[in-house]
Amino acid sequence: MEIATLGGGCFWCTEAIFKRLKGVISVVSGYAGGVMENPSYEKVSEGSTQHAESIQIQFDPSIISYEKILEVFWATHDPTTLNRQGADVGTQYRSVIFYHNDKQKEIAEKLKQPSFVTQIIPFDKFYKAEDYHQNFYDRNKSYPYCQIVINPKIQKLLEEFKKDVKEDANN
Repeated sequence: MEIATLGGGCFWCTEAIFKRLKGVISVVSGYAGGVMENPSYEKVSEGSTQHAESIQIQFDPSIISYEKILEVFWATHDPTTLNRQGADVGTQYRSVIFYHNDKQKEIAEKLKQPSFVTQIIPFDKFYKAEDYHQNFYDRNKSYPYCQIVINPKIQKLLEEFKKDVKEDANN
């Protein structure tokens, strides 16, 4: 198994996308890239901790490659706008790849397009977000944010990466 840590806007969105991919074992929402130990959602939302809302993905590289994970990552958020994803604005919503080893760094740098503002930085620490953020989309599909923001991202995933999507997102 391998680990990928990514920030691409609201972690509710990125978690909902990546848990649907074949070869993904688990996705945890949390915070990475900041200076505060054990940050809270409130502190990260203030923008003072320097953390990005992030996800940590455990995946089986014999089923899904790191390259495919990055391809989906860049296709399902806007990697060209600095510190913003739609109405979500601030450094906590930046596009960022926290690489875990030199191979991940090399792959990310090779695949990054010139127009992308995505940061590629070494992984340091990941802090799991509060329980109510975990699996948020699947527990709150009728929530307006889920319908307006996340549903179109999932639709795009299903259209562009159909062969890579699990039949049941909960498995």
